[in-house]
Amino acid sequence: MLVRVCFVCLGNICRSPTAEATMRRLLELEQLTAQVDIDSAGTGGWHVGEPPDPRATASAKRRGIELAGRARTVETKDFGRFDYLIAMDRANQRDLLRIAPDDVAKAKIVLFRNYDPDSPRDADVPDPYYGEGDGFETVLDICEAASHGLLRHIRESHRL
Repeated sequence: MLVRVCFVCLGNICRSPTAEATMRRLLELEQLTAQVDIDSAGTGGWHVGEPPDPRATASAKRRGIELAGRARTVETKDFGRFDYLIAMDRANQRDLLRIAPDDVAKAKIVLFRNYDPDSPRDADVPDPYYGEGDGFETVLDICEAASHGLLRHIRESHRL
């Protein structure tokens, strides 16, 4: 069985590619890349075709995480393709709920930090795009914690 996960933020150049790469590294370490397929997308189209933000790439690289891919927007067909659409914040979640074609699709939409047992319920992954300082490091910390919880959930729910 292949479990498919798509991480979603606003522009698909900071948070969602960071979450995708963080989860990919965890799946590699756990030898689960053949069982879990991951991707990322954005709800807005401003950065379509662009690589991840250089600041996100640099922060991830310092931790041995490789960001790759090009920004794309969420499409209606993604709701049929993926088992989970993981929103980085409540605004992304609202956007996904608005374009979801039906209740089955809506049930696939979850906030990423809800998989981190140490995070408050319904907390956002903060957008570091306009921020200063260590915002990208904070996003990496959050992605690492939530990825472990998401993987635990996938293992339990899909018997991996």
